[in-house]
Parts: sequence; structure tokens; C-alpha cells
Amino acid sequence: MLSFLGLYLLGRGTAVYSGSVIDVFARVGVSEEAVRSTLSRMARRGLLTRTREGRKVYFGLTRHATDVLEDGFRRVWDAGAVNRDWDGTWTLVGFSLPDGRWRDRHDLRSQLGWAGFGMLQHGLWIAPGVKDAAAIAERLGLTEHVTVFTAQHAKPTESADLVHRAFDTDEIAAGYHAFLARWDVPEPLPDAPDDLARQLLLHTDWLQLVRRDPHLPAEHLDRDWPAIRAESLFRRLDARFREPAARLAAEVMDVLDVRSGGTPG
Repeated sequence: MLSFLGLYLLGRGTAVYSGSVIDVFARVGVSEEAVRSTLSRMARRGLLTRTREGRKVYFGLTRHATDVLEDGFRRVWDAGAVNRDWDGTWTLVGFSLPDGRWRDRHDLRSQLGWAGFGMLQHGLWIAPGVKDAAAIAERLGLTEHVTVFTAQHAKPTESADLVHRAFDTDEIAAGYHAFLARWDVPEPLPDAPDDLARQLLLHTDWLQLVRRDPHLPAEHLDRDWPAIRAESLFRRLDARFREPAARLAAEVMDVLDVRSGGTPG
């Protein structure tokens, strides 16, 4: 759903009819019940707005959803497959929460993981470079439970050791290899009904990869790090699917201009 919203709602000032979302997701084998449940859950969590026009309900992006999707856009298109500009600085986050606040602990860990942090040891997470961990803590209402500082490693600690202690590089590489195995073929996903379905699945696969990739320093990765080849493939396939997918989306999607209060189109 995040891939779909990023592709067809982000930056457009529009809301989309729920029936159109159901039609799009049917192309990738997702049931109507699952789509409706996901839309309702995202609306309850403050990620989607609801606008009723007659008997139709249109879903648009909230400011929070826009922030999430813009961050994902930067991760996909601007960050690059590897971090070649690292200056040796680490951001460290320490936290301690009471036993009963397991949900807060889960949310904090999830947000840190998305921001590129890995767990060095219990209650201590690190990420290469300077990260705005304070904003994560503030957004979750956990500022008083979190300590943030930046540092550089010192002997006997080596930065390469920190990379491999805090991050499972083998698992990260395996994800890129799986992506290449699925998509680096002459005709990807021949059983998919059309290029709109292929585009949605391509972006979903890639977004899942970049969500798990902490953008580690290139100097501590293998020379043949698979993210580089996988990123090049993703960009080629995105260019290949983009125009035919957009034409199909225009045919199937009923949208509402929520900036000007216009009529569905």
C-alpha cells in the first residue's frame, strides 16, 4: 500500500476512490477484504483521510503519511545503494523503558531500524553518520527515556567490527540477491497481468529492501556488494514500466482533487 500511495498519490493533492484501490490490488492477488481492512486501519492510525462524495469514499494522504512517503522517496531515489560519504561519525542511542511499556519499546526499535540504526548491545543502538534520533524520540513521546550522542570509535574498537556486530550484512546481501534472482531476467514476472502490476510489485520489493538497509559505509562492504547491481536494475525496470503503468492507472483510478475541492476524475 505504501508503494501504491507513493506512486499515485504523493505530491498530487488527490484522494483515490476505494473501489479503484481494490481494482489495482486485484491485479497482484490482494483480496477486496484485505484492501478495505488496510485502508480502514491506516485511516484509524492517522495516515489516510476519508472524503465522501455521494456513495463513494475517497482516501487521501495526511501530513504524517506524506512525511513517511517523502522519507521513503528520498531513501529510494536520493540516498544511493551505498554510503560513500561517511566521515567516521556514529550516532548512538541509548534507552531504558519500564517493562510494561513494550509497545513503546517496539515502536522505538522499529523507528530506529527504519532510520538506519542497528542494535550494538541491549539498549544501545548505532548508525553511521549523524542521524536525527531526537526527532524520533520526540515523535514517540519518549524524549525523557532516550539518550543521544555522536562519537567516533577508538582503539581497540574498529569501525568494521561495529558494522558487523550491529548489522547482519549477510542477511542484507541475501535480500539483494533474492531481488536480482526475481527481477534480473529478460521478461520479469511473465504471469503478472500487466505493467501496472509489475510496477507495484517492483516498488514493493525494492521498498522492503531499502527499509532494511542501514546504508552502511562502502569501505566496510564487499567490493561486489549486490546492492549496487540491484539498484541499477531497479532504476532500469522502473523506467521500463513507468509510462505503460501510468496509462493503465489513469484508466482504472477514480480520483478526487482534495486541494481545490473539485470533482472526481
